[in-house]
Amino acid sequence: MDGRESAGRTGSGHRSVPHTADLRVEAWAPTAEGCIGELVHAVVGSFAELGGARIVGERACTVLAVSDPDLLAGVLEEVIYRMDADGELPAALALGPIRGLDGARSIEVRFRMADAATAALVGAVPKAVSLQGLELAAGPDGWTCAATVDV
Repeated sequence: MDGRESAGRTGSGHRSVPHTADLRVEAWAPTAEGCIGELVHAVVGSFAELGGARIVGERACTVLAVSDPDLLAGVLEEVIYRMDADGELPAALALGPIRGLDGARSIEVRFRMADAATAALVGAVPKAVSLQGLELAAGPDGWTCAATVDV
């Protein structure tokens, strides 16, 4: 995504875009944290409908990275890990502010998790986050981000 594609967008949102054999998602929001949250919703919504899923609790973690795009990948990897290891999907999430620590970046994430077995699967389940094409950047209309997810 570049500045021309986000021109004129207001508020927050997300979309999937055509990509050969994988899932490519883009998101936008006034803040970086909101943008990451929108991208998580786009990824989860691409394969699961959580409206009737049973909520099983909250999980919290801190994601550390060396750059903003890597921070985005870390949050998405946490979502995939929780699905694989615990059979849970984020029905909602809250993100703390992105912080800088001695050249590293961090973000606190709190997920409200749903039992994946009670969700309606509607698409291909993600397996990994591609490190190519990761984007998280500020622009004149707010923040934009994009990622490709292997399915």
